[in-house]
Amino acid sequence: MSFDRHLSRRSFLSLSAMTAASALTGCASSANTVTSGDTSIIYRSPMRLFRSPGASSVPSGPELAVMYGPVEDGGFLIPAVPYEQIDPRYYRQRVLDPTGQPPGTIVVDTPSRFLYLVQADGMAMRYGVGIGREGFAWQGSGVIQWRQKWPRWKPPNEMVARQPELVKYSIENGGMEPGLTNPLGARALYIFSNGEDTLYRLHGNPDWRSIGKAVSSGCVRLLNQDIIDLYDRVPTKAPIVVWQ
Repeated sequence: MSFDRHLSRRSFLSLSAMTAASALTGCASSANTVTSGDTSIIYRSPMRLFRSPGASSVPSGPELAVMYGPVEDGGFLIPAVPYEQIDPRYYRQRVLDPTGQPPGTIVVDTPSRFLYLVQADGMAMRYGVGIGREGFAWQGSGVIQWRQKWPRWKPPNEMVARQPELVKYSIENGGMEPGLTNPLGARALYIFSNGEDTLYRLHGNPDWRSIGKAVSSGCVRLLNQDIIDLYDRVPTKAPIVVWQ
């Protein structure tokens, strides 16, 4: 496929709005927890987030246009993100590491809606995330046991029982095909703890509006452009810590 022959920026943005189909819910978890609406943002150790003179600043407009522009990946054309409509704190950026974890560790700060990838120089890559009710179902430490590009989405039987219209995407029926409207988006990272699947996922997201929010369902959602960036930085067996 070629961008010269296909979608303009305007048509990408239209497609982005059209694919805001996360009412289909998010990742496969059977946990039942209290559903949260949009909540106040809580910051952990905010003084530690101030940048030193050597730290990067919030990305500029030209940088953002590249970071969140349209992407051709795996045969799919990912729409540009209207980043102007997202709170700048949730842009992908390098910050002083506030986690105290070893380099290479992923830290999900659920209350603050941030995901950190700790780096070796006292810094961390920080990504804005959206959280669904399954995102509040697990905390602790684990490893990224498995990574998948353009994963299939298979809602658990408990979810199908609540939403019978999802039966065509059930485990028995092979799940939803990969694509722009798939709730797992462009990538998924699968978290295991003590050798068992936590049913907790880091995954892409077809709806940019959910970043920074607690939404109806799903685990930890990143913009598709951000989950691709994270996927390329994080190997299998990378350690992860989830704070609630």
